[in-house]
Amino acid sequence: MANPFANITKVPELRRRIIFTLAMLAVYRVGVFITIPGVNRIEMNHVVTKGGSGSFLGMFNMFSGGALQQMSIFALGIMPYVTSSIVIQLLTVVVPKLDQLNKEGEQGRQRINQLTRYGTILVSAVQSWFIATYVEGLSKGGAEVVAHPGLGFRLLTVLTLTTGTVVIMWLGELITESGVGNGSSLIIFAGIVAAMPDGITRFLAGGTGSSVGGLTVLFMVILVVTTIAAICYFENAHRRIPVQYTKRQVGRKMYSGAQSYLPLKINVSGVIPPIFASSILMFPNQIANMSGSRWMQEFAGILHPADWRYNLIFTILNVFFAFFYTSVVFNPVDVADNLKKSGGFIPGIRPGKNTAQYIERVLSRITFAGALYLSVVCMIPALLQKYFSVPFQFGGTGLLIVVGVALDTVQQIESHLITRNYEGFSGGGSGGASKGPRIRGRVAARPR
Repeated sequence: MANPFANITKVPELRRRIIFTLAMLAVYRVGVFITIPGVNRIEMNHVVTKGGSGSFLGMFNMFSGGALQQMSIFALGIMPYVTSSIVIQLLTVVVPKLDQLNKEGEQGRQRINQLTRYGTILVSAVQSWFIATYVEGLSKGGAEVVAHPGLGFRLLTVLTLTTGTVVIMWLGELITESGVGNGSSLIIFAGIVAAMPDGITRFLAGGTGSSVGGLTVLFMVILVVTTIAAICYFENAHRRIPVQYTKRQVGRKMYSGAQSYLPLKINVSGVIPPIFASSILMFPNQIANMSGSRWMQEFAGILHPADWRYNLIFTILNVFFAFFYTSVVFNPVDVADNLKKSGGFIPGIRPGKNTAQYIERVLSRITFAGALYLSVVCMIPALLQKYFSVPFQFGGTGLLIVVGVALDTVQQIESHLITRNYEGFSGGGSGGASKGPRIRGRVAARPR
């Protein structure tokens, strides 16, 4: 592995991008430990850890990278930006003006990104107000989280948390533009990975101070390794549709038709569906837990990761966002038109409309299978916790995000190396032949 990493150091731009990405993630992690003025983070830490990793606060704390238990300026994390992105993308489908902006190229996308930023500020302000109210309620219950509750504390919390979310959003965009890419996903990735050592320690201690048996540790190791292997397999799995090209004449030479394949990934959307589904389920749960209303508290009991109704809604949202995101990034009509213009056709299928319908039918089937795979991976830990009392500290959603983002990052680095005649992680040098199998990233099948 020394030679591949040596190849990374030989590319100045890639080296600069990796260092810049690590620096931005370091800034984010430093901000996680800056507490909001007037808050006792020790008491807040006790409140969050008391609920456990499977509770609503535990999930929110995981996505915020442990910032919630510190009650830091980054307590909201990147989730308001994700929520705003969901709303804007959904409105793009139903609002003609937004759909027109989406089709106007780079200028239109910049305008949509600006609207997403404004939406992030609005969502952050609303969530910040509920968090301030919730923390004050903890103080009234005897936890003494807030030293001086009141309107001044609420306004200060709203301003601080909203500003913190804007800073995280800015860091994510900087990583996307000047780093290795996938800025928002890398920020979530960094938060989950940073919590793993503490989670492993809690798991080995049994969560209550009593050690865990050897068989339980062995079972969990096998489960984690199997889950990671399954994620890697499904993220790289694809359906290959054969494509035949007609004979063509170039000058006086006649070239015979070549045969190729159209790869359709089982999971085109990657980790987007579980992130979107989790953020949507966390938002009403956050309001329910912080409003103080009895019926809202009952509603919060339904939206618990171990509840079958939560898992049902989560699966439905996963399927919806898998199909929605796939339809955004992959257009079967455009693919069929490109095949027709280049003289390609699918054997047994007429070019044009019939080809588009065939591709859409195949894509719908494998997308549904990919959505079910995402749901199963995300629900297994919660089911183990509920029915087998397994002290699993890492949710399936977090594990899926970690493995998926890692594969994406490897693919991004591999692309930079290949464009400069390096074999990247295959072990080859500049201009040399490959000395081993390449690490395959999660490359989505997108029309060109």
